[in-house]
Amino acid sequence: MTTQPTNEAAIQQWNTLPREAMEAMEPDGDFAKRHLINPVLLRMLGDVRGRRVLDAGCGHGYFSRMLAARGAHVTAVEPTDGMLAYARQKEDALGQGIQYVQADLARLPDLGGEFDAVVCSMVLPAVPDWKPAMRACVQALRRGGLFVFSVNHPAFEQLLTTWRTHGAYRLSRYLEEYEIPQTYAPDFHRPISAYLNELSALGCRLRECAEPGLDPGIAQEAQHTTPGIESYVHLPNFLIVAAERG
Repeated sequence: MTTQPTNEAAIQQWNTLPREAMEAMEPDGDFAKRHLINPVLLRMLGDVRGRRVLDAGCGHGYFSRMLAARGAHVTAVEPTDGMLAYARQKEDALGQGIQYVQADLARLPDLGGEFDAVVCSMVLPAVPDWKPAMRACVQALRRGGLFVFSVNHPAFEQLLTTWRTHGAYRLSRYLEEYEIPQTYAPDFHRPISAYLNELSALGCRLRECAEPGLDPGIAQEAQHTTPGIESYVHLPNFLIVAAERG
């Protein structure tokens, strides 16, 4: 009998992320986050000054710090010990007023009232029991509040590796749900319809879907360190969605 992955097991696996990896992502995430994900998230969220924002699954807290620097009142939730400790140390040093809470997204505690916006970036693909996590994000919002999330694009998840091998993208499994091994903890493939249908079931109104492509000039600059990066110019490796709570 195959053992089903659990949130608890995934959290323990992510707890192995070394501090050096977190420091390497300062101050605004890795290459993909800087050039593809962050600009879209920030555009979709709009002016966050004075708004109450939940960073759901904040990791080491880089995006929480970006939001706080833009004037948001940020509450950030993270289940792992290591990344949460790093984020809290950064808060102690910077004093941005970010409230960090340790919790599994699927079992959020009382966070002190409703939020104007919830951002959940590159988290849901790492959560085995993801539907309760998405539900908790939506329920944390006020009516009309904005839920923004990003995931690996389900149609192009392993874009870089297959492009390097074949000079094109190849995909043989899409409609199934399955585990994708990664360095520290696995991701879980689900088709786009799984995410969008769950949004609809939770009473959300879709505002926008984005599939960002990499600027050709940035790709050319990065080619010597990241072979195959030109694939990001032609195909989207990420899907970013904004929706309103009904």
